[in-house]
Amino acid sequence: MTIEMHPSMGLKDAIEQRRAARAFRKEAIPDAILQEIMRLGVRAPSGYNLQPWRFVVVREQENKDKLKACAFDQPQVGQAPVVLICCGDRRVANSDYIESIIQQGMDVGAVNDKYAEVMRGAIPSLFENKPNFDSMQVWTNRHTMLAVAHLMIVAKSFGVDSCPMEGFVASQVKEAFNIPKEVDVCCLLPLGYATEPFKQYGGRMELEQVYFGESYGKQLTL
Repeated sequence: MTIEMHPSMGLKDAIEQRRAARAFRKEAIPDAILQEIMRLGVRAPSGYNLQPWRFVVVREQENKDKLKACAFDQPQVGQAPVVLICCGDRRVANSDYIESIIQQGMDVGAVNDKYAEVMRGAIPSLFENKPNFDSMQVWTNRHTMLAVAHLMIVAKSFGVDSCPMEGFVASQVKEAFNIPKEVDVCCLLPLGYATEPFKQYGGRMELEQVYFGESYGKQLTL
């Protein structure tokens, strides 16, 4: 069967209709759609294009049950046809890894020799000085969640629901799924087709409550 790789809804609808699904049908996500969700999800931005995100794709029921036991037995982990263990890899600070990213950029014409030298100096300095984060884990989690947000919106555009989860014991997940010590579990992301009734929209704060003009707390006028 040929599957057309076209989203079933536009970006605006995908954003407005996305909900955290608490229960899923047994229906599988077609492999071609899952692959496209994964491909587009990692088009997310990252500092110096270091792409610190890593994902364990869990589909076998035995492994989903094992993961569920690490997540306080929350049912959506066992029900969803796919669960991503979303991780951030602190080894992106290693010089060999930085060189691999520089070469990747050169291969596609995005990095020249001058910018490569900038990256070789600036990236180690960033992680040594930590100007706006306290630890490498904070930095990798920040960027991994950018990719998770992309994944959720892309998934919804293909009619696939999701549920970002932080309710799990990270040490248990790492041990159960052989995740290296330098890699941190950021969140779990069940993917699938939600059962009805869907979760109701919980509302959002008014724009003037979260957007300020020029200075924190100062009213924004548009």
